Amino acid sequence: MAALGDLPDGNPSSPHTEGRAARAALDRARDLAARALGEDRTEVSFTGSGTESVNLALFGVAHRLSKRASIVTWATEHQSVLGAVRRLQAEGHSVDIAKVDRFGRADPDGISSSAGLVSIGLANNEVGTIQPIGEIGAITRKRGVLFHCDAVQGFGKTPFDVKSMNVDLASLTAHKIYGPKGVGALYVRRKSPRVQITAQMDGGGHERGMRSGTLNVPGIVGMGESCAICHREMPEESKRLSHLRDKLRNTFETELDEVFINGSMEHRLPHNLNMSFAYVEGESLLMGINDVAVSSGSACTSATLEPSYVLKALGVGDDLAHTSIRFGLGRFNTEEEVDYVAGRVIEVVRKLRELSPLYEMAKEGVDFSKVQWAAE
Repeated sequence: MAALGDLPDGNPSSPHTEGRAARAALDRARDLAARALGEDRTEVSFTGSGTESVNLALFGVAHRLSKRASIVTWATEHQSVLGAVRRLQAEGHSVDIAKVDRFGRADPDGISSSAGLVSIGLANNEVGTIQPIGEIGAITRKRGVLFHCDAVQGFGKTPFDVKSMNVDLASLTAHKIYGPKGVGALYVRRKSPRVQITAQMDGGGHERGMRSGTLNVPGIVGMGESCAICHREMPEESKRLSHLRDKLRNTFETELDEVFINGSMEHRLPHNLNMSFAYVEGESLLMGINDVAVSSGSACTSATLEPSYVLKALGVGDDLAHTSIRFGLGRFNTEEEVDYVAGRVIEVVRKLRELSPLYEMAKEGVDFSKVQWAAE
């Protein structure tokens, strides 16, 4: 990987020597990203983030669709998808937000017959559930429906091939694969079928007219290298992360009672563990382990005290949803760190439960559904 100081600092839109050098660096990054997706570099455009990529895909396609054609997505999708879909609905587009099962998996057969655009994440950002992208793609291709995949969370962690999975548009971001923040990408199929989108930013016509604005050359080069590393190392890294995740889970389940997995273990990202620790308020647990980088709910919405909308969509009750913690393992985590985190969490959960009258009542066999709580 080239050092930052070695990168050309010219504007890739300019014809001079420095501009051509910058353009060559961009072309190489585009090649690397496309290779990781399984397609041609002419189908990859760079954006400023994964959220921008999602918005460009959804608005860019929807503004070419009849408003009678439904835009289909699922209740557990990232806020960048749900927010864009709600705005399209406010503009008069027909929207169908489908349900998931208790593991967070979508039912491909539940796609409405009026669908004109389907959008689903490769994997959920909170509970790590991997979606049946290939099955959905087979259905959308057969029906002639455009298929967008928000691959931000799962790309580089689970197999993803836009060609074999019949994906027409795919959104990526660099920082989820150890690249720089502030750069993303959008894959748009150019043949069989050719997908056309309406630009959402006008200006100099950069990125083949799809996203005007001077390109972030260092960020894009970093994203290209990150794509190459993930593409090369994903199989071995996934095995290692799965081992660490399972070790963490098994330690919790061995040392603590009343702990519950959120999401699917059969179809799950290798680095994700989302668990509920009953009778322990999630925010209190976070404060007790503030030297550990974990979160309750999704990082994009964890400022609110409302229970996670993802967990509620899975049917998790408010009581357990409020006790959920999301552990995200990464490339640089070690066995020793997993042991430390497990020990800290177990210690704090036990202390908090000692202070909880509800936990004590549960251990005494009290049926809370039959308790009549007196109002103050």
